[in-house]
Amino acid sequence: MGSDVGKPNVCQVALKEWAVTSQALAQGKQILLLRKGGIHEDGKDFRVIHPEFLLYPTFEHQREELLQPEYQQGLRGLLAEPRNEDEINFSHWAKVEEVIEVSEQERVDDLSPHHIWTNAYAQSRLHWKPMLPLSVLLLRVYRMERPVTVPFLPEYRGCTSWVDIITDVPMGTLEPVLSDEEFLRRVDDIKGSLGISAVVG
Repeated sequence: MGSDVGKPNVCQVALKEWAVTSQALAQGKQILLLRKGGIHEDGKDFRVIHPEFLLYPTFEHQREELLQPEYQQGLRGLLAEPRNEDEINFSHWAKVEEVIEVSEQERVDDLSPHHIWTNAYAQSRLHWKPMLPLSVLLLRVYRMERPVTVPFLPEYRGCTSWVDIITDVPMGTLEPVLSDEEFLRRVDDIKGSLGISAVVG
């Protein structure tokens, strides 16, 4: 999981995520995402069809009551900032290092220290389409050399998770948000919460 291996110079694929969650990822406050599917995904289920992607901060559906209390002020701050609806700002790129499937509610609850959402919101992710397990994506997040702004296009709209950006987004030199050691410690902590033994070697 070295910080200098296998990183591209440009990217055209983005994953939509709440702006407040994208901020938490960008600040190293969390390294995971929870996914089951998107309303209009191909095949109706979420798939990690792109293991590397830009973080696309979105402002739809964010609500304070879905966040743990200590993170609600961060959302208020984001919503108070001026933003141009005709532009998308990219500042971070992520790589899926591992996917862990979870099916039990108590396991979802055990993840609470590792993310910004309430248990009720995380459980809602689990219980939607209950025949499918919940995917816990462990992300290594990188800061782009400089933020890049691209025009918003109508085809980016909607409730899909994945967006193909029309133009190449240059990322320059990518810097990991967390050191290798800290990232591995976070992964071990999450696996420990889930009762998964860390593999040594």
